[in-house]
Amino acid sequence: SGAMGVDQASSDTWCLGSQYWTRNLHVPGYTARYGILLDMVGARDARFYQEAISMRYAPHVVRKVWRTAETLGHGDRFIPEVKLFVGTDDHDVVNRRLRIPSIDIIEYHEGTNGFHPSWHTHDDSMDVIDRTTLQAVGRTVMEVIWKER
Repeated sequence: SGAMGVDQASSDTWCLGSQYWTRNLHVPGYTARYGILLDMVGARDARFYQEAISMRYAPHVVRKVWRTAETLGHGDRFIPEVKLFVGTDDHDVVNRRLRIPSIDIIEYHEGTNGFHPSWHTHDDSMDVIDRTTLQAVGRTVMEVIWKER
């Protein structure tokens, strides 16, 4: 995804895919109501706090997603508390360049730099992934999208 901690931010070396995409849109003039970045959302017992960049650019989208999670019974995973631990990420690029309100659903892990201990290590493998976490995130995002119809 390209997420990095606050102390690692460098717009030249991270989020290269989103930097490219925002400069080379697949359809000229493309826009969207909003965007949701699913970023490291599958770890066992993951907890998703409201990420600070998301709250700066798209608080209405954050609230919509977190309210939906609560309604679906996933309030234990989607914590309505803001955390500043992402220095930059793909949604930041989309927010700044395209002005599409975009959020980052990303695990906040207590006791580390905010990221899961396996992040960017050889232990970052499918063994970390949990189907109940993926189900909670997937159901939440699908419900948000479904309600847009």
